[in-house]
Amino acid sequence: MSTLRDWARLLRVSALFTVPGDALAGAAAAGMRADRRILNAIGCSLCLYEAGMALNDWADQDEDARERPDRPLPSGRIHPATALGTAAGLTGAGLALAARAGRPATAVAGALAATVWAYDLKLKHTRAGAAAMGAARGLDLLLGAVVAGGTPLRPAVALSSAALAAHTYAVTRVARDETTGGSSVAPLAALATSAAIASVLGAPGFRHRADTDAKSRPGGPAHAYESDAPGASRPVSGILSAQGFHRARRLTAPALALVYGAAAARPYLHAALNPSPHLVQRAVGGGIRSLIPLQAALAARAGAPALGVALMALVPMARRVSRKVSPT
Repeated sequence: MSTLRDWARLLRVSALFTVPGDALAGAAAAGMRADRRILNAIGCSLCLYEAGMALNDWADQDEDARERPDRPLPSGRIHPATALGTAAGLTGAGLALAARAGRPATAVAGALAATVWAYDLKLKHTRAGAAAMGAARGLDLLLGAVVAGGTPLRPAVALSSAALAAHTYAVTRVARDETTGGSSVAPLAALATSAAIASVLGAPGFRHRADTDAKSRPGGPAHAYESDAPGASRPVSGILSAQGFHRARRLTAPALALVYGAAAARPYLHAALNPSPHLVQRAVGGGIRSLIPLQAALAARAGAPALGVALMALVPMARRVSRKVSPT
């Protein structure tokens, strides 16, 4: 008989903390405030992510029977048909939530769902597998962007989506060796990727371009936090001056980029020095959890520093739950 712990393992609930930040970072990059449609986008993301987890174990039953016989499906605690039905039901629920957020969201969610199913059923063990995983995360961010920003999308959306996709690609390459161990190549490549992303997000030139773009577009992040119009309300008045607010924004994004780079670097470096199964698995878990500071840095860099700081509150939660349920 299956238990809640079995379902938590099947659905990798500890990794769920890395999902809401995709849509929220996408909304920030699109230059608009979040509204109820963003909640639908986040709900869609959570459903499709969990669908992918259930489908992944259904597709890997034979492999898990050899390498991870204690997992819920090969151990018989959850029936394979139940896992497949759960994946299908969660996919339908995710698409239904996307439909409530509008046609653009429905189109992106459809592409995301197709990518998830293609990865689990066909692409996972091919050379295209890591690219498919990266594309899924990029589409997840795009889902939040199209819901919040309309068209045309700001350049910051493409940059944020690419950063998230590159990080996910690197983590997926490392994950291929998590049960057997392997060479140091994948962890070193992931380390270099994270360092490059952190450097780009911390570069002053990128900050100025994002700030200029935000100010030039009505409803952008700069307008969401303050207005220069006579008599306009300032949400930060009484707490920070306009100058102090901009200074805080300029400092928050590089700081979060540094936190992201440090969070990803340590487990990757350990796995590179000793690519044993245990350390490689820890590197994968660390890479998954470091998605949160990456999303926070992307949000702050797009002009939503308060959102970036708020997202960081998910880090200790994810770490605490991952001690009981592995995200891999």
